[in-house]
Amino acid sequence: MQSIDIDIETYSPVDLAKSGVYRYAEAAEFEILLFGYSVDGSPVCVIDLASGEMIPKEILDVLTDDSVIKWAMNANFERVCLSRYLSDAGLLASRFLNPVSWRCSMVWSAYLGLPLSLADVGAALGLEKQKLTEGKELIRYFCKPCEPTTANAGRTRNRPSDAPEKWELFKAYNLRDVETEMEIQEKLRGYPVPDDVWEQYHIDQEINDRGIAVDM
Repeated sequence: MQSIDIDIETYSPVDLAKSGVYRYAEAAEFEILLFGYSVDGSPVCVIDLASGEMIPKEILDVLTDDSVIKWAMNANFERVCLSRYLSDAGLLASRFLNPVSWRCSMVWSAYLGLPLSLADVGAALGLEKQKLTEGKELIRYFCKPCEPTTANAGRTRNRPSDAPEKWELFKAYNLRDVETEMEIQEKLRGYPVPDDVWEQYHIDQEINDRGIAVDM
């Protein structure tokens, strides 16, 4: 195995936009719902963790193997969230996965002056497999707390069993995101990011992982 493309869908009560991924992934209720991946360009697989499916051991091993390149759009999110998942499973000795084997399609897009969102990059490049537009509503439904009402029996969170049809669409959305990310890489293959820029990205990730010491 040389590379793996990854996209995850997650739940956390913390507002990602306001707090950033580190606090988001530290929440006690945080969990990974879906894990979509493709190994070396193979057809995409979606692991439905929220419904009890398990990530295969060989894929878990790859996540901590720095000889295998991991690709994601805004890879900082996947790497930090998967670090929490692996730590909870007792599979990660350090606090975060080493960024050295991670590559970010958003960095690649930025380097070439392209938009920074998956949907906008896909549109700009005229990809065959565009990001599904239903995603925002599905993320709002499954990935964030909901207001308890009489209609939803007072629950504060929506789970797969609460809307099976929406959940199947959410899995299709996760799969399509991986396919879109792979198409972006294929389109940009002739315009690679220089190694020294990737080194700067990895240093940036290490700085963010460490944070800054504060004397309270």
